[in-house]
Amino acid sequence: MKHGSFVETCAVCRRNAESAVLFENDHWLIPAPPAGAGVPGWLVLQTQRHVAGIAHFNDAEAANFGPALRHFERVLEEVSGALRIYSAAMGESFPHFHMHMVPRSATMPKDAKGFAVFDLLRASQAKEIAFDEAEATRILDAYRDVLQRNPPPP
Repeated sequence: MKHGSFVETCAVCRRNAESAVLFENDHWLIPAPPAGAGVPGWLVLQTQRHVAGIAHFNDAEAANFGPALRHFERVLEEVSGALRIYSAAMGESFPHFHMHMVPRSATMPKDAKGFAVFDLLRASQAKEIAFDEAEATRILDAYRDVLQRNPPPP
């Protein structure tokens, strides 16, 4: 779907308009992740409009961010069985604010913890570690279903 803030010259806007998404509303979009995305359930929450970071959210985005993020991560924790959800946002890769939401399970490839999970993203895409596509699909389907029935607060 083309959001009202769609910009034709933005590769992220074009990808979002053409790709499968797990959730979207006026503020947020969670695209379906690429195959082999680190660990099953690794998702990215991003703004619909071009925003450099949290300091540049408009009032509506700022008011909704905490409640929405809490909801997105609680649902991810529930459907993935994770012990916790890691959250990280650096804001340098593309013009839409984006926050990685990474399920932290009891056992992680390479015993990764904290920022070491980003090494898992690179390792899984390089086929250096196994990636359970069936589990990833199960989590993504469950996540989408729960958010359709129970979306975050508006």
